[in-house]
Amino acid sequence: MDQILFAGLTGYAWIAIVTMLGIFALLIFTKVPTDFAFLGGLAVLLLTGTIDLKAALSGFSSTSVLTVAFMFVVVAGLTQTGVLHWITRRCLGTPKSYPGALLRLMAPVSAASAVLSNTTVVAMFIQVVMIWSKKLHLKPSKLLIPLSYASVFGGLCTIIGTPPNLIVSGLYADQTGHSFGFFEVGKLGVICLIAGYLLLLLMRRFLPERTQSEEQFADTKEFTVELLVPSDCPHVGQTVAEAGLGQVAGGHIIEILRFDKELISPVPDDEFIMGGDRLIYTGMPDKLMALKQSHGLVTASEHVYSVSELSGERNLVQAVVPEYSSLIGRTFMSQNFEKLFQVVLIAISRQGKRIEASPRETVIFPGDTLLLECTPGFYDQASLLEKDLLLLNKPEKDIPVSQKTYVASAIMLAIIAVSAFNVLPLVTAALVGMILLLLTKCCTPASARSNVSGSTLVVFAASIGVASSIQSTGLAAAIAGSIQSLCGTNPYIALIVICLTVCVMSEFISNTAAAAIFFPIAMQTAHVLGVNPEPFLFSLMISTASFATPIGSPTHLLVYGPGGYKFQDFARLGVLMNLMTVVVSALFAPLFWPF
Repeated sequence: MDQILFAGLTGYAWIAIVTMLGIFALLIFTKVPTDFAFLGGLAVLLLTGTIDLKAALSGFSSTSVLTVAFMFVVVAGLTQTGVLHWITRRCLGTPKSYPGALLRLMAPVSAASAVLSNTTVVAMFIQVVMIWSKKLHLKPSKLLIPLSYASVFGGLCTIIGTPPNLIVSGLYADQTGHSFGFFEVGKLGVICLIAGYLLLLLMRRFLPERTQSEEQFADTKEFTVELLVPSDCPHVGQTVAEAGLGQVAGGHIIEILRFDKELISPVPDDEFIMGGDRLIYTGMPDKLMALKQSHGLVTASEHVYSVSELSGERNLVQAVVPEYSSLIGRTFMSQNFEKLFQVVLIAISRQGKRIEASPRETVIFPGDTLLLECTPGFYDQASLLEKDLLLLNKPEKDIPVSQKTYVASAIMLAIIAVSAFNVLPLVTAALVGMILLLLTKCCTPASARSNVSGSTLVVFAASIGVASSIQSTGLAAAIAGSIQSLCGTNPYIALIVICLTVCVMSEFISNTAAAAIFFPIAMQTAHVLGVNPEPFLFSLMISTASFATPIGSPTHLLVYGPGGYKFQDFARLGVLMNLMTVVVSALFAPLFWPF
């Protein structure tokens, strides 16, 4: 295949192109999980001989991937000991103006995101910000996009702030033996953070005042139907399954309220129907009312199911579907969540609107907000569910500041210090920090295991293997030659072209994958132009930040449903943010790291 040339490229180079285009198509147009898409692409490259086994598995032993794995455990320790809880509760205050509120929000979020997982930071701040916004008499939609953006900007300020930073710095160290400083990328990151804050102030009219999911679910009368079982109903004495009253056309039963006030929820198929029962359904009210004729039911004289009148035996919980959830592309009933966790799906909100359909039969998308009914004991096992759903309004446990809080904080600061001053390599510092957190019991082994995201690590590792094919097949050199033909010998124009391309790609595919794929292209472009590659690489880190689509970043998806946003809400501000990062890179990267 190396001998076959078509349009100046070898057969292996064309296989690499087709494989990457296939991966992009799967990620953009299908619901195939990101890790599956990249593993599939890696398998194609390996089986066709485009890359060898060593190159295919190189990502799985990469120091940057190992660092990410160790940092997952470090973040778990900081969360478990209450460090992040303390930050969220103490830093917001009561500002008297919107600029002040924006500053009080973005400062702690960006600082925390510089050393911790952006997703973890945003997840902890969402509920606090929604409560805080009511105190400030602001719609949450005025603050939740800035919350997500602040976490992205904060991640641009350190080498460990985002996975793309780790990937680029790790690959550069592998090729050259030189490691970037811990805060080196922060020269650009801090400028982007300040510029981002000013842009949000200037363009705040682009931040919409949306109805949040909490308001969409406020009146359950709009999406629940209560029907009464008369004493002469032919189905009295039958089970729910025998009477055909469980999953019905247009919805499903969520609970039975007995005449003696006994509450049954979720409703099992073998539950008997009794005279005087109130059957409460959720779904499409017009279709559900047909049960009156088909099953001999009557309309309940008084509606007893409302958010404000819930008894102590039941609670309503809102949950956001993150991008890593196993629910995506499936229906809630297919996952058996109701039986496993004793919860009932009441309604679904998507893109700021409640879905007018049977909730259990609705295919779930990333960013959807679900309204669940559960028993008080549900919160004791909620941590098991949070691998698939981020719970928004669960009761906050006030984690007291203890000796472990200080120990965990000291360990995190030590990791930063020893890596910043080159006392230890970052991966070693992260490993030692992880072990210390486990030894001091700031993090339990069970919590450590549950917080390591295997799918995320697979994406990182596989994307490095896929990216290696760009270098080994000569594709990087060909693309670099094309960039030179387009831009001449001007490195500034070449840098802008690469940044713009990466900005667009990062909105639709994993930013980690975009960084890994464009690393060899950036390096080869610098080599062809005969200039220092560092301004290209630091600009590459900054350009992988995604702002313009809710699917561009996991943090955007987390605020998408609770804020009641629409897709275009991100585009209005996000395109400006992306252009700003390109301008900052073009102006300042060559100043800090001359060509």
